[in-house]
Amino acid sequence: MTGGRRLRFDATIHFMKPRKSPGRARKASKTDGKRPSRDGRHSPELVIITGMSGSGKASVLKAFEDLGYYCVDNLPVELIPQFADLALQSREIRRTALVVDVREGSKLEKLPGILKSVRRIIPTKVVFLEASDAVLLRRFSETRRPHPLGTDAPVKAALKAERRRLGAIRRHADLVIDTSKFNVHELRAHINQRFHEKSAEQSILVSSVSFGFRQGVPEDADLLFDVRFLPNPHFVPEFRPLTGRHPRVAKYIRSFPQTREFISRISDLLIYLLPHYIREGKSYLTIAFGCTGGQHRSVMIAEDVGKHLRRAGYRVKVVHRDSPK
Repeated sequence: MTGGRRLRFDATIHFMKPRKSPGRARKASKTDGKRPSRDGRHSPELVIITGMSGSGKASVLKAFEDLGYYCVDNLPVELIPQFADLALQSREIRRTALVVDVREGSKLEKLPGILKSVRRIIPTKVVFLEASDAVLLRRFSETRRPHPLGTDAPVKAALKAERRRLGAIRRHADLVIDTSKFNVHELRAHINQRFHEKSAEQSILVSSVSFGFRQGVPEDADLLFDVRFLPNPHFVPEFRPLTGRHPRVAKYIRSFPQTREFISRISDLLIYLLPHYIREGKSYLTIAFGCTGGQHRSVMIAEDVGKHLRRAGYRVKVVHRDSPK
């Protein structure tokens, strides 16, 4: 561990002594808000991580641990108020994070009520993780782990039941993260950027996605732009086997004045919009650019717009859904 300490409760609910990280001891004092005081000490804070099985809660807890939070996995919900009170009174444990999920069983239904009381004790945020059924099914298949609700029913049925049980808790979430589009490293980096003290511009992850309308519109797109009005390199024989990432193809598409004007106008629009999305609490934004086959125009546009947003100080991930074929 690099900064935090972690405590795990197993089925027998015994306590394991947390390990201390060398050279990273933290003292506490009362400050306003979430930022450290001038002497580097943090104000009290509790983060409750919950959500769907297979959505990445263990990775997120590890990310909080690396940020210096005192971490607990699978804490019984009835102990959360006592834990919050201890964290508030402690001179050493100030920023805390814990995981609560369906492993808790029927007592999980008490969590919304417990949250109301805990929020009167200590500043509390609820981070809810989810992912599409297709992604969760793939993850369970790859890890070969059983769903916490048991093996009597197929995983797909267990996921449906789990979503139903977590519905009320999701409505209390301060931050909902769909991890379908993240790998483990991107998810941990996203949490680090979100909860580490950094500028507002760094608190949102922008995905610049290219796609082909022939294969359908991306379901997770927040903003979608049709670039089929641009001249199509597909009809230039030497460009047909290449993609929009090839310098010659990109130069050809960029040679048209409407291309340059579109990139400039869209980039300016996004740079205007992103601060407003951040103020509304949005942690990631997916911008999709579509052409006919998703090989040339949309690829080049997604790359160039991504570069403009990076220069403006935003974190950008460029994804080419349909390229190459």
